[in-house]
Amino acid sequence: MVPFPLAVLLALGAVATALAEPLRFVDCGSIDGSIQEVNVSPCPTQPCLLHKGTSYSINVTFASKIESQGSKARVYGEMLHVDIPFPIPEPDGCKSGIQCPIQKGRSYSYLNKLPVKSEYPSIKLIVKWELVDDQDQMLFCWKIPVQITS
Repeated sequence: MVPFPLAVLLALGAVATALAEPLRFVDCGSIDGSIQEVNVSPCPTQPCLLHKGTSYSINVTFASKIESQGSKARVYGEMLHVDIPFPIPEPDGCKSGIQCPIQKGRSYSYLNKLPVKSEYPSIKLIVKWELVDDQDQMLFCWKIPVQITS
């Protein structure tokens, strides 16, 4: 029999592991980098249920194929094959966990937040997240299905 405190710790560890599972994503044009892993937390199942008034943590591990002084994120909600710009608090990749200048052959952890505003409609859509280099080429681009809910 497992002692109660140990059982609680094991259960919490299992929950934390489930919340940090890498997502299945579609690479939508990473040219100057290669995505190793995408995490959205919390998102234990797909499509990710995004609750209005909540912020979600984004963590993308990628390897750069080029050198770049900086990077900029662009986020879209894709509906009926139309990209609708989605504002994020910090579009500068160099202020989002990436040590700049970006070096060729090095791996990086890009960290950001995805705020879901209360006024957003309750809909299913695709989140498309791009990070571009100085030449406006894709360091990474990924898509995941989401459902915005109350």
